[in-house]
Amino acid sequence: MEDVILTVNAIAATSATEPLVRTTIERRDVGPRDVLIQIRYAGICHSDIHTVRGEWGTVPYPLTVGHEIVGQVTAVGAEATKHAVGDRVGVGCMVNSCRECENCRAGQEQYCLKGNTQTYAGVDRDGTVTQGGYSTHIVVDEDFVLRVPESIPYETAAPLLCAGVTTYSPLAYWNAGPGRKVAVVGMGGLGHMAVKIAAAMGAEVTVLSQTLGKKDDGLAFGAEHYYATKDPVTFEVLRNSFDLIVNTVSVPIDMAAYLGLLRLDGTLVSVGAPPEPLPVPVFALFGNRRSFAGSSIGSIAETQEMLDFCAERGIAPEVEVIGADAVDEAYERVLASDVRYRFVIDVDTLS
Repeated sequence: MEDVILTVNAIAATSATEPLVRTTIERRDVGPRDVLIQIRYAGICHSDIHTVRGEWGTVPYPLTVGHEIVGQVTAVGAEATKHAVGDRVGVGCMVNSCRECENCRAGQEQYCLKGNTQTYAGVDRDGTVTQGGYSTHIVVDEDFVLRVPESIPYETAAPLLCAGVTTYSPLAYWNAGPGRKVAVVGMGGLGHMAVKIAAAMGAEVTVLSQTLGKKDDGLAFGAEHYYATKDPVTFEVLRNSFDLIVNTVSVPIDMAAYLGLLRLDGTLVSVGAPPEPLPVPVFALFGNRRSFAGSSIGSIAETQEMLDFCAERGIAPEVEVIGADAVDEAYERVLASDVRYRFVIDVDTLS
């Protein structure tokens, strides 16, 4: 019996320079342990823009991006037991992993030693290129599908699948909480979530942003302090202050200056990924036994933990919902820092 291929509406990039286009893409047949999801909303992540514009390497055009996906289960495979038709679910940055390596066996499939299968621009189990969430439907292995709590609206749930867990993971790993001083670099899509989550964990939160333009928002989201990094006095006043700095920006920063803000055994962790290398001055690490680290997304278990954490504490991203034809404009506004704080596509406008 031949597989049934589902053709669905989508938005795709055809090159690094052309506008996105409406198109159709094919989804694989629903396998025994797969889930078919009707997508309701898809968040726009800066990673989507980097990928579409070829800033992170070769791109398999045409490509549909999007890895902040929420919707409703419309079909499940014969052996699937984790989700049922009608469930509210989400899909983040990965849709599979090898399941066999040391990291996968430890429940850290985001660090799969063979490379996890990315939600878009990856190689699917049938050898095709994975296509992301700027589309009406997606088929995903049930083990990589998250449960979205009822208390989180669909449109605000979408950015949690990347921005939420990308900031939650390092905050949890480096023990943000009572008695810990945490700085968040940047007040964009990632940064505003880091502020909300770190504050909810009980940490004393400081925002480090280029200007004071979003100070009122930062304080409303839970930060206790807000400084402009364009003011050189900031780096003098805050020297040796923080246990943890979460860098959320995707542009180069003055590593020596930021490392100097760490107190004894403090860590600067980057979750933003600029196209250019970040030179690390080793002597800046020697003082105060400082560390520089990177953190990717979270595991599936940690992503579910984050969703439940946000539901329990009423945490949600600030979103601007747009239609499918406004994505190119939204990309330009993201690059101009003209969004508070995350664009979310209403996928019904693709129908």
